[in-house]
Amino acid sequence: MIPAVRKAYNQQFTPAQYQAFLTGIAADTGVAPAFRVAETPVFVPAALSSKLVQACEEIVDVLLRPNFKTITRDAIPPALKVPHENEHPHFIVIDFAVCKAADDSLVPQLIELQGFPTMMAFQEVMARRFKTHFNIPDTLSNFFNGLDEAAYYQLLREMIIGPFAPEEVILLEVKPEEQKTRIDFYSTEKNLDIPTICLTSLIQEGKQLFYLKDGVKTRVRRIYNRIIFDDLQRQAGNLDTHVNLFQELDVEWITHPNWFYRISKYIMPFIHSEYVPKSWFLHELPVVPADLENYVLKPLFSFAGQGVLIDVTPEDIDGIKDPENWILQHKVKYAPAVETPTGPAICEIRMIYIWQDGAARPMLVHNLARISKGKMIGVGFNSKDTWVGGSCCFFEFGDPK
Repeated sequence: MIPAVRKAYNQQFTPAQYQAFLTGIAADTGVAPAFRVAETPVFVPAALSSKLVQACEEIVDVLLRPNFKTITRDAIPPALKVPHENEHPHFIVIDFAVCKAADDSLVPQLIELQGFPTMMAFQEVMARRFKTHFNIPDTLSNFFNGLDEAAYYQLLREMIIGPFAPEEVILLEVKPEEQKTRIDFYSTEKNLDIPTICLTSLIQEGKQLFYLKDGVKTRVRRIYNRIIFDDLQRQAGNLDTHVNLFQELDVEWITHPNWFYRISKYIMPFIHSEYVPKSWFLHELPVVPADLENYVLKPLFSFAGQGVLIDVTPEDIDGIKDPENWILQHKVKYAPAVETPTGPAICEIRMIYIWQDGAARPMLVHNLARISKGKMIGVGFNSKDTWVGGSCCFFEFGDPK
């Protein structure tokens, strides 16, 4: 998106560099990515960087409202509530589409947000490998708030491990070896020295949890949670015997599972910003718009784009049996903003926050990007194209003019 940087990158790119880049990622993590990694990062100009930060901070202001827990009391499905919810999430991710305004300038438009961690460790690996194998200007950064690689990992250690020994903290997932995000689990293990444990491997004694470390029963005092609980509910019947995580347990959560639902599509109707498309809960929709082609219908309780209806019809709306669990959102028009040697691409940018205990506000730390040439933006929808897939951004800061 920064024309001079984009042109130079495209001209200097070689397939050999890209292969070396992928080989370097595998060397750093111990495994190859299970999803397509794009040939390019996204270069974000100062004007768009400024708007992205502004949009995020306006959303954070909503999260800080004194009545936030009250307005989101119905966001958590009753069957999925977990005891001992804390005061705020430790991680927040906010996804924006890159679009164009009427004056042809690039603007962000909110797509999704979640009180949940993302590829926290792997994104640093990817960005570092882009800088190693390609000519990324030193004036651009993948970090925010003055962080560098060392400071970023120190922040993650303080957030995830805290006062405990690393072996007392686990990254918890369901069948982690089968997850497309498993490269991040490997990266987390390597950089934070905490184990990845499958839910079915947990041992419960009273309210305490344990796992076997080299054959020795080891106490779990904190869970770095990567389980999406509605997905767990769908899989439960096909899993081996496992601990019920919805009961009283003597364990800390990073991030507590309830925040996945509180900070989600559920709060989009409450956010009023030029960077947030107008949204309504379907059961509160005053009238069905005549121009439904300009709207998208989203289930509140889904992930990875599942269940989203892009081309909405009146029959779709009439067929929804639980309208309180859906939102109708003004459709976002992605801009073909990323020029590649095989044609223009669209992209989403994920802004990543951490929220330390005792901090007045969450802090913006890192990012993730997805590049696409199709209708759907997720990395699973672009397996046959090139110059698409998971990526990261390098931001230009300073004068946004």
